Amino acid sequence: MGRVAGVVIEAIDLAAWAPQALDVQAVAFGLTPEEVMVRLHIVGRHAQQPGVIAFGAFGGGRLIGFGYGMPNHREHWWSTVIEPYLVARGHGDWLDGVFAVTELHVLPEFQGRGVGSALIRTLTGRSGMDRSILSAIDAETPARRLYRALGYRDLARAVHFPNTERRYAVMGASLPLRGAGGAGSAHSAPANSR
Repeated sequence: MGRVAGVVIEAIDLAAWAPQALDVQAVAFGLTPEEVMVRLHIVGRHAQQPGVIAFGAFGGGRLIGFGYGMPNHREHWWSTVIEPYLVARGHGDWLDGVFAVTELHVLPEFQGRGVGSALIRTLTGRSGMDRSILSAIDAETPARRLYRALGYRDLARAVHFPNTERRYAVMGASLPLRGAGGAGSAHSAPANSR
């Protein structure tokens, strides 16, 4: 698949790679062991969803980043949470016919090298869809700058997901994504985490 500075991007079996992927997410997103256990079950359910696509970034013989997503459906937990925010801002149509980037995480020591950009471009490029949606922490982070460089724009902000104090922004982009121009790291919020 893709190559970035000695990193290889390859399709992965999400269910088989879930433990290693969550190890990456725990470091990149600061998850506790308890949160990892909860998310392990969630990722297992996601792996069974129709249309799920997953890619891993491998460097130095190990998984250093991963991303996965699926066609969005209004009945998914994530969609039910973001729907009122999108509808209130006139963006309810972004819940239909879009590819949802569910998770995207890169180990901190590999961030800023184009790994996140390569992962999300490969992931969305394989989706077969015209638009992509995701959620990210609603702050000026390297991830948000990367997403903007790729063509994502804010559809809703200050989105509250249950069981977290953080606020999120929901972002959408037309596909294919724009060039990132070497923008920073990437790791997204728990887009479809339930």
